Amino acid sequence: MRIGPYQLRNNLIVAPMAGVTDRPFRQLCKRLGAGMAVSEMVAGNSLLRGSEKTRRRANHDGEAEPIAVQIAGADPRMLAEAARYNVGEGAQIIDINMGCPAKKVCNVMAGSALLKDEPLVAQILDEVVAAVDVPVTLKIRTGWDRANRNALRVAKIAERAGIQALAIHGRTRACGFSGEAEYETIAAVKAEVGVPVIANGDLSTPEKVKEVLAHTGADAVMIGRAAQGRPWMFREVEHYLQTGERLPPPEVEEIHRVLVAHLHDLYEFYGERTGVRVARKHISWYTKGLAGSAAFRHAINRLETVSEQLAAVDEFFAQLSGRGQRLTYVEESAA
Repeated sequence: MRIGPYQLRNNLIVAPMAGVTDRPFRQLCKRLGAGMAVSEMVAGNSLLRGSEKTRRRANHDGEAEPIAVQIAGADPRMLAEAARYNVGEGAQIIDINMGCPAKKVCNVMAGSALLKDEPLVAQILDEVVAAVDVPVTLKIRTGWDRANRNALRVAKIAERAGIQALAIHGRTRACGFSGEAEYETIAAVKAEVGVPVIANGDLSTPEKVKEVLAHTGADAVMIGRAAQGRPWMFREVEHYLQTGERLPPPEVEEIHRVLVAHLHDLYEFYGERTGVRVARKHISWYTKGLAGSAAFRHAINRLETVSEQLAAVDEFFAQLSGRGQRLTYVEESAA
């Protein structure tokens, strides 16, 4: 998989997820097999750039290349300015968000709401591509609703504008994240455009990734929610695509080690107060489905300090039976 001058190590990409794909998570996924990771959405509104949250999202210190930053907004000039700003901060690829279904984004005619206005889509893409000398990519959905799937028209607009890769989530904006993703639209787009196409949506297992790549002809996949608490999924998918065989699940010791290292990165990145709060959801994702985890997750959300949080994590994993035993997931009702 190649985007502009950047040859990715494979065709597995971490999807941009607000509140999730911060620098610690992106770095972790890259270490565990992802070929690229796209940042959290950065608002194009220049007035927001002074906020601590926006500065953190533009922090790429020590991050493995290529550094891909997603921007969002509805004003072409503002997005062009945001692209220039982020390139100045180290971005090597600019991704434009026209796929987010969140109401607070769509209500200001950004994200997937833009799919309703194809002339505006063209204007945004033209101005952003012209504004920077790095590759510009685009993330979209299949359309606004099931009666208005216009991904193919938008893809052709993007190709004419000079977009160098196109990611498509296999749902409409109206679908949100409900129901099952459909891949026929992605296959239709891939058959009609020359730019790399990245399939996204419901890619929860190595087998599903292989099936979707074969069905759509996509050049790559973008994995999001399935990697929450499972960053090793990327190495599992890479191995399966190369060999047709499943890697054994991670051992308890490794999961504990990966989680603790991730927590320390979060504390360093956010500071103790915010880091502890951000860490709660990651701890929940890592442990969901493990024996005894329901009560543990309830307790972890009440802890307020780094030392308390780390001690609780250590104790939980110590209770999992057997050094070197592989992780065994159970139904939540039995946890």
